[in-house]
Amino acid sequence: MRVKRGIALAAAVGLAVTGIGGTAVAAPGGDRVDRQVVQRALDEMARTGAQGAQARVVDGRREFTARAGTAEVGSPRPVPTDGRFRVGSVTKTFVATVVLQLVGEGRVELDAPVSRYLPGLLPDGDRITVRHLLQHTSGLYNYTQDLPLDPDGYEAIRYKTWTPAELVALATAKPLDFQPGTGWNYSNTNYVVVGMLVERVTGRPYGDAVAQRVLRPLGLRDTSVPGTRVQVPGPHAHGYVRVAGEVADITEINPSVAYSAGEMISTTEDLGRFVDALLDGRLLRPAQQRELLTTVQAGPGQGYGLGIESTELPCGVTVWGHGGGIPGYSTLMMSTADTKTRLTASVTSAPDPGPVNGADQLLEEVFC
Repeated sequence: MRVKRGIALAAAVGLAVTGIGGTAVAAPGGDRVDRQVVQRALDEMARTGAQGAQARVVDGRREFTARAGTAEVGSPRPVPTDGRFRVGSVTKTFVATVVLQLVGEGRVELDAPVSRYLPGLLPDGDRITVRHLLQHTSGLYNYTQDLPLDPDGYEAIRYKTWTPAELVALATAKPLDFQPGTGWNYSNTNYVVVGMLVERVTGRPYGDAVAQRVLRPLGLRDTSVPGTRVQVPGPHAHGYVRVAGEVADITEINPSVAYSAGEMISTTEDLGRFVDALLDGRLLRPAQQRELLTTVQAGPGQGYGLGIESTELPCGVTVWGHGGGIPGYSTLMMSTADTKTRLTASVTSAPDPGPVNGADQLLEEVFC
């Protein structure tokens, strides 16, 4: 979940790529990425606005981690490189993978109306298809725009348990942003509906389907779907905001407000293994893999497929993946199409966040 709108890959966690220059080069056997440059980029993030940052880089056959900042305010404890974090909208890529598996099994049709699976849920359910939901072309209003997501306002609802139907109702109380299939607009509502669809088709919570079909087969033991659990399990860094002028730890929240649009928890290692398997075609049949990577324009140099984004960096390299943001945490999952170069990262918010400089250097060094 992105608290206001969807994250374009190149803008996740403030990772602006404007100004990245240079010439695109191929990643051969590894040792192309300078670890010291990556470290300096993370140090700059922590110096200019992040409480902490961790990154994992795959460079051909080489893999390394880096970190900067601290895990907690007032403590010298470093950010754990194996730490868990809330991944926000990266959840969407997991959920879309499950739906495409169901499509491959003949249990869901991409171009069938949502009303076939969830009759009566959407006023325009006869015109909005499953594909529209996955690709953000439904026109559904983004329900998070009606939530009090400023620190003072969010404090009042951070422990509230939301049902998916309540979240959808926030959206359907508003008119469509555009007629289904005629535009593109990132809306968390789409993936709340997708999660409900998975539950209706499988007869189980959508998180069970994610675990059965993705997490267990790939051995992603540190990735979880928390439901209403407010804690981040295992080692983790903390995120902060300032509420009524005082520093507030925002690490614990009830993630039901994000549901299947953004509630999952993971690690940089697990996200790297997931995007590697997904882009390598190990999770989907060939027909559904083609659907996954068929994009519509989502902005200059950006395309959105079915739960996955493509972004052409200024240096000419195209990367695939997703970003995510939820109070306290921002996440990035990026890979070249051949998965030889991958970057997964988590940034935790400081009480008084700044511009988070250094991200452009990170992207340039890893991919350009």
